[in-house]
Amino acid sequence: MQLLHHRTLLSSYKIDLGFAPVGHKVQEGDGRTPEGGYRVDRRNPNSSFHLSLGISYPDANDIASARAKGVNPGGDIFIHGTPAVWERTPDWTWGCIAVTNDQMDEVYAMVNTGTLIYIYA
Repeated sequence: MQLLHHRTLLSSYKIDLGFAPVGHKVQEGDGRTPEGGYRVDRRNPNSSFHLSLGISYPDANDIASARAKGVNPGGDIFIHGTPAVWERTPDWTWGCIAVTNDQMDEVYAMVNTGTLIYIYA
């Protein structure tokens, strides 16, 4: 994950994703992370995963696409740290984007609600 201010790279982070990290999220439980342009739509300083930033998935296009397929698009996708008791398992992120807690402290301090984010695998 790269954190940019305009076109200036501020920092880069190694991330963990779900069990199926390639391709756009289509439905709840598919192990994928949404791809494309979204916004940070909420901040949680009391997250079970240290700190978290909510991602505005699903958007209207995601909902329409899922509805056409007859599936639930899922939701509650976040950029977050790790839980207090943590074991790295194949899909511990459930489609979210995870960084270390120290990294999440840095990201959380620099990213505001409404910030535009682009997610690409």
